[in-house]
Order: sequence, then structure tokens, then C-alpha cells
Amino acid sequence: MHCPFCRHPDTRVIDSRSADEGAAIRRRRTCPVCERRFTTQENVLLMVAKRSGVTEPFSRTKIIAGVRRACQGRPVSEDALAQLGQQVEEEIRGRGLAEVPANEIGLAILVPMRDLDEVAYLHFASVYRGFESLADFEAEIASLRADSEAGSASGDNTTG
Repeated sequence: MHCPFCRHPDTRVIDSRSADEGAAIRRRRTCPVCERRFTTQENVLLMVAKRSGVTEPFSRTKIIAGVRRACQGRPVSEDALAQLGQQVEEEIRGRGLAEVPANEIGLAILVPMRDLDEVAYLHFASVYRGFESLADFEAEIASLRADSEAGSASGDNTTG
């Protein structure tokens, strides 16, 4: 690491701390020549392996943009999109892998998307899973209904 003040090619680490919930490391450094101190932050790079074989850095912004397209015209706030993006990133990083297949990111988006907005979820799922017929939509809607009915049945504590 070059000193940002005198450009000396060697610096010494005097303190290291975890940052961003373990996704980064903050290091306090000192230069042996000019004796000035500075802080660096090292981020763990998460790579995405695309179907084409190309790898690229993970981008929460790309996730939010894709979900935003699916939510167009739906009552979904920017805060909810940001929260979904963070939730997906935490789930992917929690796997502890340096490289994640792109399809796993899509699967990780589907779960919170279903809770966010069912119509937007159907839109996203139809593109992501490549729905080709009305039967594909019907099957997914039946699954949503079954989950909805199971959720309301388990929350029903009234006695008649």
C-alpha cells in the first residue's frame, strides 16, 4: 500500500477492524518515512457467474433496478426496493462464497419479492422463470393462493 502523502511504497498496519457487518475491513496505517497516519477500507468482492461464463462484481444497484422494472405501476416505495436489495445481498453474502451463479441471485430475489407485491412478483417470476403459457401463470397463482390461505388459516384464532 502506497502512502497517499509521500507515495512511499511500503506502509505498516497498526490496527484492523471489521466494518459493514464483516463485509469490509478498516485498517489504520502509518508510513515509516513521513510518519503520517491514514485509514484504508478493504471490501470483500463478491463475483457473479453469468450463464455466458463471464463473471462480474455483485451489484445491489442492478438487483434494485430489475425489481423496480417489475414493480412499475405498483405501489412499491423506493425504501421497500432498497430494503429488498439489502435483504438479497445479505442472503447471498451469508453463503460465504466468493462467486455465486446468477440464477441463485434470481432465486434469492423471488422470496422477498413475493412478500413485497404479488403482482410484481408474478411479473418478475414470469420473466425470470421464462413462463411460456397461461398454465405457467395459473400454477404460480395457485401457489400464491395456497400460501395466502395457509397464512390466513394459521393466523385465525377465533372460536365459533
